[in-house]
Amino acid sequence: MGNVILETQHIVKQFPKVLANDDISIKLQEGEILCLLGENGAGKSTLMNVLYGLYQPTSGRILLDGRDVQFSSPRDAIDRGLGMVHQHFMLLDPFTVTENIILGAEPGRGPTIDYGAARRQVKELSDRYGLRIDPDAKIENLSVGLQQRVEILKALYRRARILILDEPTAVLTPQEVDEFFSVIRGLRESGVSIIIITHKLEEVRAISNRVYILRRGRVEGERETGNVTTAELANLMVGRSVVLTVERTPHEVQPEPVFEIEGLQVLDDRRIPAVQDLSLTVRPGEVVGIAGVDGNGQPELAEAIMGLRPVESGIIRHLGEDVAGVSTRDRIHRSISYVPADRHRYGLVLPFTVAENIALGYHDRSPNAYRGQLDYEGMNGNAADLIKRFDIRTSGPEAAAMQLSGGNQQKVILAREFSRKPTFLLVNQPTRGLDVGAIEYIHSEILAMRDKDVGILLISLELEEIFGLADRILVLYGGRIVRELLTDETNEKEVGLYMMGGKERSA
Repeated sequence: MGNVILETQHIVKQFPKVLANDDISIKLQEGEILCLLGENGAGKSTLMNVLYGLYQPTSGRILLDGRDVQFSSPRDAIDRGLGMVHQHFMLLDPFTVTENIILGAEPGRGPTIDYGAARRQVKELSDRYGLRIDPDAKIENLSVGLQQRVEILKALYRRARILILDEPTAVLTPQEVDEFFSVIRGLRESGVSIIIITHKLEEVRAISNRVYILRRGRVEGERETGNVTTAELANLMVGRSVVLTVERTPHEVQPEPVFEIEGLQVLDDRRIPAVQDLSLTVRPGEVVGIAGVDGNGQPELAEAIMGLRPVESGIIRHLGEDVAGVSTRDRIHRSISYVPADRHRYGLVLPFTVAENIALGYHDRSPNAYRGQLDYEGMNGNAADLIKRFDIRTSGPEAAAMQLSGGNQQKVILAREFSRKPTFLLVNQPTRGLDVGAIEYIHSEILAMRDKDVGILLISLELEEIFGLADRILVLYGGRIVRELLTDETNEKEVGLYMMGGKERSA
């Protein structure tokens, strides 16, 4: 490592009602891998958006190579050697690798693009940095791990010497994570300095040289990662001791299934099969985990289960009755609860109050309604009880859901779905984007539901979460269940291999 290449001094970012960054000073050295840790809402992404020119700081300085700089837009940051890879890739599926990389910076004169020169540049960059990829491959045919390489190459093509990566391993298999770490170390050896935003504590210690911990918009601490424990990092993030590994105690599973799927076929929005000949069972008192790389039919499966997407063929059976043709409303009233992957689009009505969001779906019955009219006194009273029970940090039942943090918004959904005494619970990405403290709480609540003999189907992109909660693991690849494994008799490497299509065979 060498001189300080990028520095923030006393950065403040004030939004109308939120102080997102409060006097933040950090340094990035040449040839360093630096991590930023923090709870959801701690100010990590805001700080990176300030560095990348998406936001202007309210006060404070940014220094590049020791000189003051001001980035009025991402274009300014790119021109000065900064690149950013967002968690959700910004690629055009029908385009080739080369076309995506050069988009907006095409070589050639006038309206003519020198595609041959572009392809040679992409190939040279790929070889130089060890980012092996076919420059002529279409994005839609690439794995998530390879698409990530394209995003990195996009930044390098624009001569980035500082790379900001936002949750880069969130959708990767264990094997792809190992390959990604090799790529990152190779980039560092080639002189690229790297900032990684991540919530995965073990990965911080595995890949970075130093870490800054942010809490409530301020720098809570700075550590050399070779001299810090995972527990210390978690405690600095949350401000208290945190249980990092969930204790999945043995629980007797009832023999008769509460939920079954047989031969399910579901199409995506393009009318292409997304779920194919899928069968599974969930019994009372067990958690069945669906493991798979993103884009292998998880959203379509969840939507079909809840009646939000039509079923082409197959049976969905709850308590012995086929519900494939039953409305979403009726499924909810049949004691099926649902925690969706996207809490903003499908879980909450953000302008509604906490009480109104908790009442959704049951708004026409007690305690939320009386004689055909909404009963706000009863609704607010019920919500107040659940706010206390689920430790929802809010000013009260009448606060708008949009005013809550991500973790507390998720708790509102859990309070609504778990309090309705479900017999079957579908949980899709329950901790996406949440901090370690919220994750600890949600995991404990899921296992508490299991211990009440609720049958739970857990869909998650986080293998650590699957292994912590599930009794059985079903691996989803290409819309099919390719393998069923007992959690206690397998490991992340084996599951990851099936997730990539290796050893593919029917469960």
